[in-house]
Amino acid sequence: MPNPTHRRGADDSTEALNDILLRVGQMNYTWTNTESLFIHVIAGLAEVEKDVAVVIFLTLNTTSARLDLVDRLAKMERTSPEQRDKILELTSRFRKESTLRNRYNHCIYSFDPEGGPPNTIMMRIADRKDKILVGKQEKADDREIANIDASVARLRQLNLDIWQTIATFGYPV
Repeated sequence: MPNPTHRRGADDSTEALNDILLRVGQMNYTWTNTESLFIHVIAGLAEVEKDVAVVIFLTLNTTSARLDLVDRLAKMERTSPEQRDKILELTSRFRKESTLRNRYNHCIYSFDPEGGPPNTIMMRIADRKDKILVGKQEKADDREIANIDASVARLRQLNLDIWQTIATFGYPV
């Protein structure tokens, strides 16, 4: 006869893992959708057509490289202080969301067959002075779910703020 407690725990754990994966998917979708708006900012700051900005954006392979480009264009002398300050504020806000996003995108997930919250296992090597650390584990509990939800909300607001900035400065759409 199957152990009903064990089965319930496994179902709860599977549901918790599905819940966290759904939220990570929402975070990734919101992140990617928001990051792509920097195409318009690149077009505006570089004074190029949007299709040229798309090529530039896609040629840069990382978010970090794309944001560095946007920051550097914003810091050029020809950029007004108002534009510069606004763009740097937007890229700073976007960068702040990267820690949580990277945590959930550069890990594997394990779940507790007894029904506890899933764990994340980092797929990164941390170099220390005299050793390396591999596979740091953390619980993906209700607090972490709330952190992901808050990040998605901040990214959605950032998305709206970037669109407003595009409109304010007349960048190509």
